[in-house]
Amino acid sequence: MNQNAPQRLYLMQVGSVPEHEIPIVCYLVQTGDGQNILIDSGLPETMPEGYTEFENGQDVTQQLASLGLTPDDIGTVISTHYDGDHAGRHATFTKAQFVVQRVHHLDAATNPRFAGIRPQWDQPMERIRLVDGDTQLLPGLELIETSGHVPGHQSVLVRLPKTGAILLTIDAVPFAAGFTRDEQDDLSNPDAAATRASTIKLLELVEREHVGLVIFGHDKTQWETLKKAPEFYE
Repeated sequence: MNQNAPQRLYLMQVGSVPEHEIPIVCYLVQTGDGQNILIDSGLPETMPEGYTEFENGQDVTQQLASLGLTPDDIGTVISTHYDGDHAGRHATFTKAQFVVQRVHHLDAATNPRFAGIRPQWDQPMERIRLVDGDTQLLPGLELIETSGHVPGHQSVLVRLPKTGAILLTIDAVPFAAGFTRDEQDDLSNPDAAATRASTIKLLELVEREHVGLVIFGHDKTQWETLKKAPEFYE
C-alpha cells in the first residue's frame, strides 16, 4: 500500500435545498502520509443573487473542525466545478492548491453562470493546477472528466484499503435514477448528449473497475443510508 494513497473518506453535508430535501455535500480524503484533500467546498457564507433555493447547514469549516482540522490543514481542493453549491467556500482554503479541469476553468472566465461566486474560485494561477481529462492525482485517487452538467465537470474515483473503489459522481449523475444507459428526458439540460456520454462512461468504469459503492451527488434517499462524518469509509 502506497503511503500517499487514500486511507479514509469522509462525507459531509454542508447545506441543502430545503424544498426538495436535497443534500449539499463535500468530501474529505485522508492519505496514509497525512495529506488532507477536500473535494468541493459547499455553499457560500452569504448567498449571491439566484441562490435563494439553497440553505446553509453545518458549513465545511465546522465539519472539518469536528474532525480536528482547520482550513490551513487542507493541502489540496479538488474542484469538481464552479457552481455555487460546490465552490462557494474555496477562498477559505488559503494554503491549498486547487485542481480543476482546464476546459472548465477557461469556460468559467466568461460564463455568467459562475460569476456570482467568482471571488471564491478565481484564485491566483500559481495555486491552481489545471488538468486535461482523466488524471491520476495520487495512487488510488483519480479524476474522471465528465462534461455535460457543465463543460469540464469532473467526478472522483477513490480506492480505499477495506471498502475498495468508491465513485463520487458529483453532478455528472446527481440522482441514482439517472445512472442508466437509457436516454433521460430532461429538458432543463442544455447538453443532454454530453451528459449521457459521461453517464455511460461512468457506468463502464463501474463495471470495468468493479466499483462497490457509487455515491450520487444529491440523492436524498441514498444519502440517508451512507456513513457521515465523523464516521468514515476506510
